Amino acid sequence: MTAHVLMLSSSRQGDEAYLEHARSLILAHLGSIRDLIFIPYAAVTQSYDNYVSAVASALPECNVTGLHTFDNPIQAINNAKVNNQAIVVGGGNTFHLMHTIYQQNLLAPLQHAIAESTPYIGWSAGSNICGQSIRTTNDMPIVEPKSFNALNVVPFQLNPHYSDYHPPGHNGETRDQRLAEFTVLNPGTPVVAIREGTALSLSQQKLTLVGEKGGFIFLGDEKRSIAPNDDLTELLNSSL
Repeated sequence: MTAHVLMLSSSRQGDEAYLEHARSLILAHLGSIRDLIFIPYAAVTQSYDNYVSAVASALPECNVTGLHTFDNPIQAINNAKVNNQAIVVGGGNTFHLMHTIYQQNLLAPLQHAIAESTPYIGWSAGSNICGQSIRTTNDMPIVEPKSFNALNVVPFQLNPHYSDYHPPGHNGETRDQRLAEFTVLNPGTPVVAIREGTALSLSQQKLTLVGEKGGFIFLGDEKRSIAPNDDLTELLNSSL
């Protein structure tokens, strides 16, 4: 079995409507599947029910059910493939998402479901957790999860919402400087930085950057550009 995973950088790009740019990518990734188990645990300032409603409104073709509504969330994840369902994880705070996944004992079931080809779609925090760990998220650690170790669907780090814009007069560290801090201490671990409006697609053991913008791979003291539709499959063999 092989993973079938879509890792979107963001739910929006620019001033567009919620999931507007992502909708076609999501539906293409789903194929004929229209039943979604949505994991809303990255939400902090909105209720899980409202989060599910927002996703359902943005994806009217789909039946969206929040994982928090199941009596047995682990069983729901375990049965997703048999029930012809996909797993979708939204954005918000990555630390809160990871904390709740550990709290609910969902890490291993999610890893198993993905390994067994249950389609997975994430954006922002939902993409962050597909990497080796959540140590390169942009989010504030508002809660301490049991571990920073994530799903490890891909053997590298992700940085969604990547931007190299440096506001005039801003004296804080840039995104590049923050990612360089990670790669200095972890020189053998790549960080794939993807801009809003783009995604990484993992399917049939092939990894591709999709969208209209490029991104970057940070490794050691190097920063390498990647372009739309680039084949990044070599990163699946990264030595961590």
